[in-house]
Amino acid sequence: MSRYRTPLKNARGLGSAKSGTEHFVHQRLTATALVFLAIWFLVFVLGLIGADYVSATEAVAKPWNAMLLVGFLVAMFWHAQLGLQIVLEDYIHNSLLALALQTTVKFVAVVGAIVSIFAVARIALGN
Repeated sequence: MSRYRTPLKNARGLGSAKSGTEHFVHQRLTATALVFLAIWFLVFVLGLIGADYVSATEAVAKPWNAMLLVGFLVAMFWHAQLGLQIVLEDYIHNSLLALALQTTVKFVAVVGAIVSIFAVARIALGN
């Protein structure tokens, strides 16, 4: 009788297939953004080699640099959280531990992003 079972019938109850695509798209979008933002960041940092503190803060305070730096920070923390989420889902099989680690990763990513953006805003707005 089992030969009449459809693949959908066999897959029922094995989880939702609704959120995977959204996660995949977000991961690819942040990765694409990071390619361009990382190139800008590398050029920006290399341009600051040998600069004193005042010159560096003036460079960060320029509106375009501040906006690109905030964009880089948001994309970086978001992408890191998405990547760690996949690693934890794949390798942590204890559901309570997985939940605790997922929550911790999200918390650290959000706090890291907020603190980093606050630092850029403080520099950009002149303390």
